[in-house]
Amino acid sequence: MSASTSLAVLAGAPRLVLPWRRRYALVIRGGTVFDGLGGPGIEADVAIDGGRVVAIARDLKDDGAMEIDARGMAVTPGFIDIHSHGDGTLWDDPRAESVVRQGVTTIVVGQDGSSRAPTGGATADGESEKDRHAFASFDQFWQSLKALQPGVNVASMVGLGTVRGIVIGNVNRPATPDERARMTELVEQALAAGACGASSGLEYTPGAFATREELIALCRPLSARRLPYATHMRNEDDHLLEAIDESIAVASGANCPLQISHLKTQGPRNWGKLDDVFARIHRARGGLDIASTKSGETRKAPPSAAKRAKAAPARGRRAEPRPPSTAAAGAAPRIDVAFDRYPYIAYQTGLSNLFPVWSRAGTTEEFLRRLDDPATADQIRRETVAKVDLIGGWDNVQITGVSNYADAAADGKRLGSFAKTQQLEPYALAVALLQRGKANVGMVGFAMSEENLERILAHPQGMVCSDGGAYALDGPTHKGHPHPRGLGTFPRVLGRYVRERKALTLASAIHKMSGFPASRIGLTDRGRLASGMAADVVVFDPATVEDKATYEDPFHYPVGIKAVIVNGVVALHDKQRATERTGQALPASK
Repeated sequence: MSASTSLAVLAGAPRLVLPWRRRYALVIRGGTVFDGLGGPGIEADVAIDGGRVVAIARDLKDDGAMEIDARGMAVTPGFIDIHSHGDGTLWDDPRAESVVRQGVTTIVVGQDGSSRAPTGGATADGESEKDRHAFASFDQFWQSLKALQPGVNVASMVGLGTVRGIVIGNVNRPATPDERARMTELVEQALAAGACGASSGLEYTPGAFATREELIALCRPLSARRLPYATHMRNEDDHLLEAIDESIAVASGANCPLQISHLKTQGPRNWGKLDDVFARIHRARGGLDIASTKSGETRKAPPSAAKRAKAAPARGRRAEPRPPSTAAAGAAPRIDVAFDRYPYIAYQTGLSNLFPVWSRAGTTEEFLRRLDDPATADQIRRETVAKVDLIGGWDNVQITGVSNYADAAADGKRLGSFAKTQQLEPYALAVALLQRGKANVGMVGFAMSEENLERILAHPQGMVCSDGGAYALDGPTHKGHPHPRGLGTFPRVLGRYVRERKALTLASAIHKMSGFPASRIGLTDRGRLASGMAADVVVFDPATVEDKATYEDPFHYPVGIKAVIVNGVVALHDKQRATERTGQALPASK
């Protein structure tokens, strides 16, 4: 048997590959091809060569040096994680195993107000530069990624919290005019160097100290490029609607698109606010979206909104920037609002974020001292316990990672129950974990509604994100007790919410994982399957695709993902990872 024939057999090719018929580097045979734009799938072969899709047709006559049998499978664009923290471990393990094994070929990082570039004397949330891979400029960031050769493509936003930390530090005060000008200049420089948007983390420090006026100023450079302002809003529970209003006001004032990060209604008493959230988004868009109903189906916008939409650009076409002054008298200007969400009812954050923002100002040491200071300790306790009560109590808080080895027994435990085994009051245990771990303790909070989650995923303006990191079953990223979203998000949507619960169609889910996020950040050559596009492709079985990671036991890869191709090279095939890594840095068009 020749070498070429052997390779074809190993790849599951349906017939003998003859050397004189080899034309393409790779052919994916007989799958149901989804273009990523939301349309139905068609049975076709996909030919790849030179890192690009070069043909999509029924029964391609020419063969590939490698062939993948995709009969009975879906063939789709590689998934794009619009809100990822997968860069957190790339320099420790550039394979990005749990990312690739979900079918994700591109991650969008620099989220929640924190990015790896630019750097200064301080970084977001009090980290020091030695605690992470940080870069003086986005040019240096891209160069480092190119040298690293990660397993996935990487795009990045610029973090407004990072920018504030450079210019002002972790200080609770408004920016001066000069400081605002300097921060805006840093944002301009980042966008010029390829950042694909700007992000804020308004529940974290120092981003929480930014005023609305500051955020508008820093987002104005996004307008001409039509890149989004992505915000982890100031509040996602009792003041959710006010936070939505602020986010819309910032994007309106800056005349830029708005991306609401990981949209949620947190705490049972706030679950009923989702209709008001959708209504605000609908109004901000000028009625150009399709409002979501409680059943997860859709209904057309009301006639009044339809009339306003007549002069609007066609959906999917980028609108030209329009200053607010051109809006109709008395009407708010239309803005492009969308959002993302992970398919879980629990969020992940640092344990310190249960504590009030004002208590976290300054250094980590200052925060920890306030926990014991008689002048502040009682007030911190009251506000923290109120926050925990809102999400349902201490057993809705699960510890996901400790930095102090002596506290390893707490990993994966519900804090309320674990406190009983330690004969401690839960708040006292939380403080002790923070004190011993220098505030570096992770948590998962169970606070959201399954019904609302389905409606958010199904909404026409919603897309899928993981908000998670990159992990592996071996090596340096197999540690702690992470949220399962870092290992299961995209297969979970396809298995649980498409196949089982039928909250959305397969074509719609693929669009929310590929074409929609690509258009959001200006990725013109990815996110859809068409001739000439970059060859980021996923082959999966719609009947078996499923997540296996759980809150109790997160370190499991999903099933049903047959193949993942990154820039034309097979990265995963039949559960086997390639040794070659072909991810690229993806700076936005300048």
